[in-house]
Amino acid sequence: MLTLRPGSERGHANHGWLESYHSFSFAGYNDPNHVRFGPLRVINEDRVAPGGGFGQHGHRDMEIFSYVLAGELAHRDTLGNGSSIGPGRVQLMTTGTGVEHSEFNHSAHAPVHFLQVWLFPRETGLSPRYSEADFPSDSKRDRLCLIISPDGREGSLHIEQDAFIYATILDGETTLTHELAPGRRGYVHLIRGALEVNDHALEGGDALMLEDEARITLARGRDAEALVFNLP
Repeated sequence: MLTLRPGSERGHANHGWLESYHSFSFAGYNDPNHVRFGPLRVINEDRVAPGGGFGQHGHRDMEIFSYVLAGELAHRDTLGNGSSIGPGRVQLMTTGTGVEHSEFNHSAHAPVHFLQVWLFPRETGLSPRYSEADFPSDSKRDRLCLIISPDGREGSLHIEQDAFIYATILDGETTLTHELAPGRRGYVHLIRGALEVNDHALEGGDALMLEDEARITLARGRDAEALVFNLP
């Protein structure tokens, strides 16, 4: 079963310093038809204005990763981590028993554009953990680059969930196929550009949910960048 989630139907909020699009119910956006997809709970596309940011706030029992598209995202947390994340770098937190963090755009002139994604963990009450890694454009071009996995294989970041998350950049005639084992589900979020997923045409912001499908096929990318989720 294939279900298209048009980007134009996402929730939208504009707070001046922050413009955000919500693929799933979040904050003031409530859509009973789009609350979660398996363990996938949040995909927010955020743009933070120069000098803006999220003050210190807490999370628990959630796996949260940020995927930066443009600009620099400054991060600090109560685990003692502090860094600035630019395009190609991914940060992942296991919030477990509780973490507080802040995220800011310290630039005086350039916005920061990023995706923040939340997944439910395999169990609650885990020890908090933070990690980050670089995945440059060349590692994603015309291939599925594993960025997050339950065992950290192939240099990916370790998530406390049976989820495999890939990033890809496609522009041309390359076709990519990813097999889904029986009982697994797929979710493709197209960040930008245009792409055909299992013969469905997607534009930037769109997503395709796959259930009881044997594979995910990505083709005819035009300046396309996407995240591909293999989920329980």
